[in-house]
Amino acid sequence: MSDRRTTPNNGRVAAAHLQGQVEAEKFVEGQRKQVMLPVVDLLRAPDGKRDRQLLAGQAVTVLEELDGWAYVVSALDGYVGYVREASLGAVRDATHVVSARATHIYTQADMKSADRASLSMGSRLRVLREQESFAKVPEGFVPLVHLSGMEPENDPVTVAERLLGTPYLWGGNSAFGIDCSGLVQAGCSACGIACGGDSDMQEAALGETLAEDAPLRRGDLLFWKGHVAWVVDSETLLHANAYHMAVAYEPILAAIERIEEQGDGAVTARKRLKERT
Repeated sequence: MSDRRTTPNNGRVAAAHLQGQVEAEKFVEGQRKQVMLPVVDLLRAPDGKRDRQLLAGQAVTVLEELDGWAYVVSALDGYVGYVREASLGAVRDATHVVSARATHIYTQADMKSADRASLSMGSRLRVLREQESFAKVPEGFVPLVHLSGMEPENDPVTVAERLLGTPYLWGGNSAFGIDCSGLVQAGCSACGIACGGDSDMQEAALGETLAEDAPLRRGDLLFWKGHVAWVVDSETLLHANAYHMAVAYEPILAAIERIEEQGDGAVTARKRLKERT
């Protein structure tokens, strides 16, 4: 059975590459667009439940526009869902990414000028020019110190640690609210590691399985049913969790015991990301 989260088919339209594999009224190549707002909920259905979130500058393929809603596929991870048509615009080739936890777009190249919007880490921007200590983008000015080029970072845990204290949000993918799989995807994506949107996808696809007695090291992942955490060091986890309602550090053994005692079961997998060359 196909996974509706990553199968671009709503019955009316389906992605062209699925022709012959699924039933739909028509098959389309779709149109590339990008997210124009700071954070957009990717919904299971129009006005439905949030599955994930998309950040400013992230690209999508629009398969259908109907009654103000766009049925889209995220370029980041292939996740499928609905966003408001008005939240999308023409694709701009990104030159920079927000590498700080968050930043602001100002009206002028001046930190005392009015701010127009807040952007999360991971937002993608097209910088038109540099002006003093600011980057000029189509919407205004962003502090250069909060931006990096498009080159991948080296340590996904270091990236995830920037989000320490971020409030927990089911389906969240931003510095304004994030969940366990969002935190893992944030670290992986910044380092150029392909990563699914939900923890079950991540458990299935990320890294290599470790033996139960293998020593843990920084960058490993621990999975439970419906949950995932980064290993910071041999004794410490970093995870977005509902117990702290935030991204928090927690001793590994204490977390394992607590999660099992609260009825969410034992660790289902210990994974190590493949070495990158």
